[in-house]
Amino acid sequence: MASKKNFALHKLHTLLGLFPIGLFLLFHLTANFQATKGPEAFNEAVGLIEKAPFLLFLEFAFIYLPLLFHAIYGLYLAFQAKPNNGNYSFFRNQMYLWQRITGVFTLIFIAWHVWQTRIVKALGTAEINYDLMHDIFTNPVMIAFYAVGVLSAVFHLCNGVWSFLVHWGITVGPRSQRMATYFTMILFVALSYVGLRAVFAFV
Repeated sequence: MASKKNFALHKLHTLLGLFPIGLFLLFHLTANFQATKGPEAFNEAVGLIEKAPFLLFLEFAFIYLPLLFHAIYGLYLAFQAKPNNGNYSFFRNQMYLWQRITGVFTLIFIAWHVWQTRIVKALGTAEINYDLMHDIFTNPVMIAFYAVGVLSAVFHLCNGVWSFLVHWGITVGPRSQRMATYFTMILFVALSYVGLRAVFAFV
């Protein structure tokens, strides 16, 4: 009975990692990338998001609550982690390890990012706009922290896509799993480019 429960929780964990959390990350990176076009473009993109109807409800229902479950169960998996040396290659076991490491770091990064943006807005001490992000990045430590945070989040998503395809029986054989590895590597490079360009657009 416990194994069935764990199986269901693991399925839900991987599913939420892509839908809606992964989709939100893609959306968030795209919105932030508007900063490369200048402050006005970024502020316009943020303004459109802030004007969305039922924004707070949507954030809790499709971002915060799924993320909370994914994070809590992910931490449980991270501290229960045991490399599958008998089932996967050395490379896959390294990806397994880094998936856990980036999961923990990404959680810390997200918590800090939410504090510096959504919480300060809720407290009425600042508005989310280009100037806010530019002020954050006047500190070189924050630039490095955000750059590593973006790379960590992107890696966690891309490697999570590979795990999702395996756990949901989409990539079963070695060839399909190898093709999935190539795809997720390309996806990692592309999303890292978008994310890092956005970070340095605020500097």
